[in-house]
Amino acid sequence: MNDNAQKPAGTKERESLPDAVEGSWVDTKAPAFSRPYLRLSRMDRPIGSWLLLLPCWWSLSLAIIAEPSTRRVEDIWLALACAIGAVLMRGAGCSWNDFADRKLDADVRRTRSRPLPSGQITPRQALVWLTAQASLAFGLLLTFNSFAIFLGIISLVPVAFYPFAKRITWWPQVFLGIAFNWGALLAWAAHSGMLSLSPVLLYFAGIFWTLFYDTIYAHQDRDDDGVVGIRSTARLLGSQTQKWLIFFLVCAITLMTLSVAIVIVPSDIIAVQIMAGLGIGLFALHLLWQLRRLDIDDNEVCLMLFRANRNAGLAPAICFACAAMIS
Repeated sequence: MNDNAQKPAGTKERESLPDAVEGSWVDTKAPAFSRPYLRLSRMDRPIGSWLLLLPCWWSLSLAIIAEPSTRRVEDIWLALACAIGAVLMRGAGCSWNDFADRKLDADVRRTRSRPLPSGQITPRQALVWLTAQASLAFGLLLTFNSFAIFLGIISLVPVAFYPFAKRITWWPQVFLGIAFNWGALLAWAAHSGMLSLSPVLLYFAGIFWTLFYDTIYAHQDRDDDGVVGIRSTARLLGSQTQKWLIFFLVCAITLMTLSVAIVIVPSDIIAVQIMAGLGIGLFALHLLWQLRRLDIDDNEVCLMLFRANRNAGLAPAICFACAAMIS
């Protein structure tokens, strides 16, 4: 991974990407040779790792609430492994996405300065980096039970397919949701060794949440996507976006409520029920706030609201965790 090999003659390294966090540690602290690889993994844009992680934490907490007698010290490792795995698999997924999209990205203003289309690294180097990240994530997965390992391996199917979905369907955000919320199934299985209705409902709640936030995100690229032929819910829904976002919101909240109700109704601890209900309420309020602030023609607003979904997802994560501790 030497710096000189990464940049073809005449290629100038860009110090940051348009939607990167300003003053990111990648741009200010990381060694110069590592920056293209870290940018390929979106390490300068941590929101994606949060969005991949939070359904894992929701589900792990609900699994504990469902069977308080199964709570154990190992759950701390599960929570930590989910966090590390989310960073690694998000990085591997982005590396694969950018490898598949490297020619399309060169024609989109927001993405043409990414490491692959700008020539900072080669396709071969990107695949080596992808393999390294996926291998580390697989090592973490091997510390889980056999059923969770099986689910983790199966999750590679939607991850592999997602980059091509935007070429064949107007609903690529559905496939992103299928991949990004797999942790709702995986974390429950890692704790319980099985699945039930609650994590399945939570999984679908997460998919509708992804449809909500990624439709907002996709409006930044609406015009460029039209030129190069990339399909998205932003282009499909257009001026009707607000109405559809309300639908996605209602579905996400309803499914999350049903998932949580299944595990808290049998509980005779009022504090558990209050904390879990508070998590759902705060989540719903945050999504409603996003709807009020939305301007699909303002890219800065769309990016700000997309990033704000970290806080939206943290609200139920924290409340569910508190409920799990007192269950």
